[in-house]
Amino acid sequence: MGQLINQFGKSMLTKPSFPYRDDAVAALWKFIATGSFRPGDRLPPERELTVILGMSRSMLRGALDALEREGAIWRHVGKGTFVAARGDSADTGSLSELTRQVTPIQLMRARLSLEPAISREAALNASNAAVIRLKLSCGRCPEAADWEAYEAHDDAFHRTIAEATDNVLLLSLFNQLNQVRRAVAWGTVIRQSPQPAHEHPSFAEHSAVVAAIEARDPLAAHAAMRVHLSSVSSRLFGED
Repeated sequence: MGQLINQFGKSMLTKPSFPYRDDAVAALWKFIATGSFRPGDRLPPERELTVILGMSRSMLRGALDALEREGAIWRHVGKGTFVAARGDSADTGSLSELTRQVTPIQLMRARLSLEPAISREAALNASNAAVIRLKLSCGRCPEAADWEAYEAHDDAFHRTIAEATDNVLLLSLFNQLNQVRRAVAWGTVIRQSPQPAHEHPSFAEHSAVVAAIEARDPLAAHAAMRVHLSSVSSRLFGED
């Protein structure tokens, strides 16, 4: 276990807790992505992961649950937790191939096709509790201390919208798209500053999406998400 701790970095051990579930999910994602794990590899036991990541057992289990729902890991009682491998599910192999074939611009166009429709469904079906979770998630993005933290919070924000649809099929489609998004888009964009500026356009754009969903206005929610993603596309790739 000592080797794993040294490989992941001592900085994680100094954090006493993770105040938000999204932070725990992001930390676990980073541990898997930066480690030497390959599809099919078993992760360390939970008692070791809590020490490596510096989080409570309950927070770790919530993060593991989230990654399992997204198909990133799978668990076998009595054997442990494994990184999802080709053939573990019907989608794993195809997702692996997609990440090698899809360009960032193609990915953004796919998002422009799916996510406005998801926002529309969220406006129609979100519960009051889902709206509260969405507002909390939206508020975390401006708090990000660097781009890595912003990307994690942004990722969680968009997934919270998909969860608010109360439609397992739409959530599954979003999860597949989001897995490709992580592999294709993360790390491909060169940032000109260490963190998002206070006036970063996405903050207001996120708020507009939340306001439309809270107002139960499906047309406005669809339009607000399309404006947001078009803005992101324009900033990153010069695309509308």
